Amino acid sequence: MRDWIKRNASLLTALLLTAAFLVAAFFFVLRENYLLFLLPVAGLVVLLFMLKFETALMVMALLTPFAVDFALVPGMELSMPVEPLMILFSAMFVFRVLVDRNYDRRIMRHPVTVAVIVSLVWMLITAATSQIPEVSFKYLAARLWFVLPFFFAAAYIFRDSRRVWQFFWCYLVSLVAVILISTAKTLGNFHDLQTLHRVMQPFYNDHTAYGCVIALFLPAMFHYMVSPEKKVLRLFSVAVVVALVVGLLFSYSRAAWISLLASIAVYFAIRMGMKIRWMVVFFGVFVSLFFVHQSEVLYKLGKNKQDSSFDIAGQVKSISNISTDASNLERLNRWASALRMFKEHPVMGCGPGTYQFLYAGYQRSYQLSTISTNSGNRGNAHSEYIGPLTEQGVPGAVFVLCIFLATFVSGVKVYRSARDPEVAKTALAFTLSLMTYYVHGVFNNFLDTDKLSVPFWAFTAVIVALDVFAEKKDEPAEKQLADNVSNHKKI
Repeated sequence: MRDWIKRNASLLTALLLTAAFLVAAFFFVLRENYLLFLLPVAGLVVLLFMLKFETALMVMALLTPFAVDFALVPGMELSMPVEPLMILFSAMFVFRVLVDRNYDRRIMRHPVTVAVIVSLVWMLITAATSQIPEVSFKYLAARLWFVLPFFFAAAYIFRDSRRVWQFFWCYLVSLVAVILISTAKTLGNFHDLQTLHRVMQPFYNDHTAYGCVIALFLPAMFHYMVSPEKKVLRLFSVAVVVALVVGLLFSYSRAAWISLLASIAVYFAIRMGMKIRWMVVFFGVFVSLFFVHQSEVLYKLGKNKQDSSFDIAGQVKSISNISTDASNLERLNRWASALRMFKEHPVMGCGPGTYQFLYAGYQRSYQLSTISTNSGNRGNAHSEYIGPLTEQGVPGAVFVLCIFLATFVSGVKVYRSARDPEVAKTALAFTLSLMTYYVHGVFNNFLDTDKLSVPFWAFTAVIVALDVFAEKKDEPAEKQLADNVSNHKKI
């Protein structure tokens, strides 16, 4: 009897929970308390997360583009309904890993995973030394419920490459729906740039985040478009790519446009066989030349008077305007304030997530723009590199760079070493998609939001999964197969 119960534990749990939920729902209806009637629904969601981890991950991806911020209690907003689901998923994932102890160690030893873990540990340390500890620990908690489901769990789930594209399409279908809604709202508002910057609300709070996520999906989607053999599927993929391109243009996000162009340049560099170290060297030389000749560069940029415009040509010209364009001026103001804060706390930083609450006192009157504020309600340091530098010191910025660089190197390595050509192309596609974020991260940082964290960490997990589980050209196929079979247990 005991053995039978053990073999059918999942079924018995499902039956008992379902019976309990039905009884609870019956009493809620009798009492006409329909709000409490949602509890059985919540229970069924818990049951789904217990029994179908892969399905739960796909459901969260599907819901994320439609999620909206909601203040459950004063001072604490959650993106509903996905962030509560992420918290639930994270708790259950950790519990199952601790109980089953069958998480693949090759994932844990991967350089990207090591960099992520070290980054989280350092974030914990700097949260303890933070100037506003309660803010920093909330920030750390949010990072955990982004990373645990969409990196650690996803890297294991993506050992089956079909799950990669299932996840991709779950998010993309909802994103395309948001694009269609936003584009429809755009068509009647070409006369008002400020309105055009808000047409994607309430789904995406900012037009730059909206443009960033579209750019993130375009390289991988382009790969998918040219891959299918069935004509109907290819035509559908072309329509999706067109929708993404239209959404990107009407996002009026200059950083997103630049990031996509940079990704295309990296594509040609990789296809020409350029070594990774030379790519890094060229980038370093470019940055060094900018700082050596910054006086001349800033003087020429300062003569550009083209402001942001609903005309796309004007919007492109305004990219280099640091004289009158409010968006560019405010970004420079945020960066300058961040660097002043960094000089005071170069090692430990001021604490994760605290920049927006502290930077007001570091602003200078001659750098303020027409959109500057002292209330800390208009975002963060506007850089995925300067932000961690200010909030977590030099080590924090170094760890972020290590995550990005390790992922990029791993993606290129899989592209050049995978035995299966389709795996190689998939690795290249997702590497180029992530490259758009690495470039966009110079101008903005969105990894504290669910909208960008979900695809970013999932795409990073794709690279890790392909590197760990894909067969390599220089590795015997029998050894790779044996490794994968030995680690093919479910979480």
